[in-house]
Amino acid sequence: MSNTATRTSMTTSDLAEILFCSGLQESDRPSTEQVRAAIDNRIGACGGDRSVCLALVAQEAGDHPEIYSARMRWALSTVSEAYPDLEPAA
Repeated sequence: MSNTATRTSMTTSDLAEILFCSGLQESDRPSTEQVRAAIDNRIGACGGDRSVCLALVAQEAGDHPEIYSARMRWALSTVSEAYPDLEPAA
């Protein structure tokens, strides 16, 4: 399955988790295209397996709990803006 097909079958929460473990930062003030590319690249780096990305999120949350909430809020907000037609985060 292509990254685009994988991405479009996910929710806002799913994509936020993938964005969270990408190298993109809030301070980059990324464009919609940069957000989508970062998500596609991270999905590809995880072999298209969302569980690999989730493991990276868990690792980051454990390694840096002081920034987890703020980064995840940013990721959720950013994905909501980049993919307005997706199912909202639960």
